[in-house]
Amino acid sequence: MARTIAKDHDHKRARILKSAAHVFAREGFDRASMTQLATECGISKANIYHYYESKDAILFDMLDTYLRQLRDGILGLDMRGLSAPDKLRRAVREILLAYQGVDDEHRVQTSGMSALPPDQQKLLKSYQRELVQFLSDIIGDIAPDVFRGNPAKLRATTMSIFGMLNWFYMWNTNADAEARTEYAQLVCDLALEGVRGL
Repeated sequence: MARTIAKDHDHKRARILKSAAHVFAREGFDRASMTQLATECGISKANIYHYYESKDAILFDMLDTYLRQLRDGILGLDMRGLSAPDKLRRAVREILLAYQGVDDEHRVQTSGMSALPPDQQKLLKSYQRELVQFLSDIIGDIAPDVFRGNPAKLRATTMSIFGMLNWFYMWNTNADAEARTEYAQLVCDLALEGVRGL
């Protein structure tokens, strides 16, 4: 007879993933142990193995959940009726707000993805590429004459904006929604004025 799924299965799984993100970010994926994960989560190591067969499986599920939700949230934004600059402002603000509370996951994304097998890395990187393409399309529409026939410049501009967003947590730890919104405005002001002057 198949084992029934506990009512709090999803809650426990989410707790394991959040605890794992903290441990992986603090210790590094290679050095982190299942014992440390269990201690951080406040459950037994055997209980973790009930949900995940290995540390690698936890890492993949954590990054898959994080990046998929980020992609879906940003690509699902309703941009109808907005000008290209306003689309950029909306997207940048929402990306920064989506990053709130997931600094550990963000750190592990940059440092731990290479520990996964190529097929899993390929899937996770596809989420990242879709986000980059989404923002790149908006930037291209802001100054089509600047970027037409120059995909390298468009990519460099897009990645520069992501660079400003992705490292925000380094100098503004625990930034709240207001601080993130203010910084999103600054990034867009810099980008829009810079793009028009290229």
